[in-house]
Amino acid sequence: MAGVRICAACAVALGGCTATNPVADPTTPKASPGHAGQLRTFYYECEDKSSMVVQYDPTVDEMVVFLPDKTVRLPHVRSGSGARYSNGEITYWNKGREALLQIGSVTTHCVENRRRSVIEDAKLRSVDYWATGNEPGWRLELDARNLRFITNYGQDRYSFVAPKPQVDRANRRTLYKSEGNGSTIMVQIDGKTCRDSMSGEGFESTVIVTLNDKTYHGCGLALH
Repeated sequence: MAGVRICAACAVALGGCTATNPVADPTTPKASPGHAGQLRTFYYECEDKSSMVVQYDPTVDEMVVFLPDKTVRLPHVRSGSGARYSNGEITYWNKGREALLQIGSVTTHCVENRRRSVIEDAKLRSVDYWATGNEPGWRLELDARNLRFITNYGQDRYSFVAPKPQVDRANRRTLYKSEGNGSTIMVQIDGKTCRDSMSGEGFESTVIVTLNDKTYHGCGLALH
């Protein structure tokens, strides 16, 4: 039944939108200090079996750390290597895709899960539905205003105003269709489980994207 809820949620969220011409894609965040790539949000899996999400705030050069019982903002402090943020009691220190979280006298080693980082980054940018696929690598982001499709491993980007969904509850399916600037796109979301063809990770819905004359197959999930 998860797939039904996904489609229904997308339909409710986007019911008032109509398809128009593509608009500029505003979603590429700047790289944060100490990290490779374009993300500002990072998801870590830690040695004590816990997980941690952090987000870089470039406006004040601080790292926001989401802990199980609270959220803290850590200012940037000097470091011999990597990037270090600390308020004196809690310290986050990262180098590449590894990080240390120190709370008082307890230090925990963590390693970034890049796929989860991408998902958490989208979630904190208010993306409602996210999907991904392989060969070539692509991802889809859908929110109340925009439908974005990024393919060819991030090199090609298409952005449309979110179209009104066509919901087929009997078949647990939702369709989104739009066109503009010489491109057409159709997104089909089916309420059946899906497994990523490379990582083996499980998702709650199956996605087919047709951009112009090319079809992409992948998996997706609702973020809110």
